[in-house]
Amino acid sequence: MNILILGSGGRESAFAWKLSQSPKCQQLFIAPGNAGTGQYGTNLNIGVNDFAGIKQAVLAHNINLVLVGPEEPLVRGVHDFFLADAELKNIPVIGPQQQGAQLEGSKDFSKQFMARHNIPAAKSETFTRDTVQEGLAYLPTIGLPIVLKADGLAAGKGVLICLTLQEAELELVDMLTNAKFGDASSKVVVEQFLQGIELSVFVLTDGNNYKILPSAKDYKRIGEGDTGLNTGGMGSVSPVPFADAAFLNKVEQRIIIPTIEGLKQEGIPYKGFIFIGLMNCDGDPYMIEYNCRMGDPETESVLPRIESDFVELLLGVAEGNLNEKELVLSGKVAATVVMVAGGYPGEYLKDKVITGMENVRESHVFHAGTGLNDMDEVKTTGGRVLAITSLQDNLFDALQQATADASRIYYDGMYFRKDIGFDLL
Repeated sequence: MNILILGSGGRESAFAWKLSQSPKCQQLFIAPGNAGTGQYGTNLNIGVNDFAGIKQAVLAHNINLVLVGPEEPLVRGVHDFFLADAELKNIPVIGPQQQGAQLEGSKDFSKQFMARHNIPAAKSETFTRDTVQEGLAYLPTIGLPIVLKADGLAAGKGVLICLTLQEAELELVDMLTNAKFGDASSKVVVEQFLQGIELSVFVLTDGNNYKILPSAKDYKRIGEGDTGLNTGGMGSVSPVPFADAAFLNKVEQRIIIPTIEGLKQEGIPYKGFIFIGLMNCDGDPYMIEYNCRMGDPETESVLPRIESDFVELLLGVAEGNLNEKELVLSGKVAATVVMVAGGYPGEYLKDKVITGMENVRESHVFHAGTGLNDMDEVKTTGGRVLAITSLQDNLFDALQQATADASRIYYDGMYFRKDIGFDLL
């Protein structure tokens, strides 16, 4: 098979690494990819939202399957674009159509979906520019801290946790009347803050059947001890020690099954990944959010623990017989340390040459924000630069190895957290 991956981050690097191991994968293409994905296939200089360019590439390279990494092309309808095109409609796309992608594309849609299907979640209400006064009146009724979420996609920056009522009032007005996050905050979900420990559970579904992939926990804050600004993610671990069989059974019964059944009842076709962001509140799972794709950097910890042929699983999604496919998971523990550019998540340094990757011993180096310079040296291009993942017998060894291997790599302004996962030991 010839397979095309859309995307250019650490998640897509991990997908490329995993798919390239399958005997079913003849040729692998990544659009646009990065300096690391080129090790596993051919990078194509096409943006993920350039649907016409994607069509040309699919036809030129006889692509048999498309795996969509990031959320934006899904929310914009790349899957629908394929189905509506006579030349593309028989080529399977892994990732939901636009309607299903609304689970991530609209926080208001997803909260209403949870309510309709009795999925346990934080109490919330949605407000618009016209109902800002009602929103201000609602704020004092749900306790502190108060969570404000821009309804639409805001590149991971549309969620604010306000510690005081005054802060929440100012931010709500800023989001709704001053368009703090552009069109994304034309609606704002005001939500109760859940106390507990966060984790993610990933589900692969063909719309009828599903497989529960390994659980993971990511670390979003830039500073050690979970301090400082929120980022796209500074590291992850899989599995999550406190997500035992009893807890995961609650997740399946209370959240996963009602989600899959709810999509079917509402006639929403869904072929792809469902990322379920959860809070463990005293042993009970509560929904925080859905994503319509795999998380990053969780993918870099989850995929190394999947021992089965990943192409086979994706074919099960495409063909609607996922229940007949085998999912074999490693009993080992994966830890991922994300290396970022100096200044991230603010204005960060770019075009710094990366050295020392050949010194990494027992970890996978997944590229995220990397490219090649004129001399074919690997350079930094993004805020999150590399994800270093180690798979070991226990969490302590995995964390130690990933951290040690990250230390063997160098570029100007390099930074990574040395405490990822240590709260779980």
